[in-house]
Amino acid sequence: MRFGALKVLDQLDFSVGSDEAVGIVGPNGAGKTTLLNVLAGAFAPSQGAVWFQGVDVSARSAADRCRAGIARTHQVPRPFLGMTVFENVLTGATHGAGLHARDAGDRAMECLRLCGMEALANRRAETLGLLGRKRLELVRALATGPEVLLLDEIGGGLTDAEASELVDLVRTLRSQRIAIVWIEHMVHVLLQVATRLVCMDGGRIIASGDPQAVLNDATVVEAYLGGVAA
Repeated sequence: MRFGALKVLDQLDFSVGSDEAVGIVGPNGAGKTTLLNVLAGAFAPSQGAVWFQGVDVSARSAADRCRAGIARTHQVPRPFLGMTVFENVLTGATHGAGLHARDAGDRAMECLRLCGMEALANRRAETLGLLGRKRLELVRALATGPEVLLLDEIGGGLTDAEASELVDLVRTLRSQRIAIVWIEHMVHVLLQVATRLVCMDGGRIIASGDPQAVLNDATVVEAYLGGVAA
């Protein structure tokens, strides 16, 4: 992936299995969020291709990829502030999953119940705090019926206790057999979910595999952990 003369992703080859929760770490500027943007369809790769379930989706829009089963969240939550919690999730079921009327409403309520937000259904999204908005973003993504969910720094700005609540929610999503790709600077939070860890630096993957083995890799220690092994 290039932006003018700047190469942000360089010879990057990345895959995720249907049963995986893959954590992505690396220093600022490593290309992590750009990778998510390419996978989700916000950017088209300058070279190469994005494949999903055996189909080249490189030319498909973000909306088309969402309907196909690729959903994402953002580091800064983006709820529809003028809507209730239920209406936000209903939007995901309607426009993301392509459901209509009663089916969309049933999906929205099912997702709210599954994620413990049913009691907040009639709250306006603008009244939620940061944790509530992050939870809502995850539930709205779930309502699209994803096969894979791309998470971008969902722990940012939260206390450890609040981040633990999100970990529990991500585990709930995993119970629905949704593959997870999660960028996160709070590595101790990521390690509670990730089955595989990928470390990026300079737009390339420098290590991938068992989370603890990656964190103790000499190249990762030098690039990301400041020379102190985990």
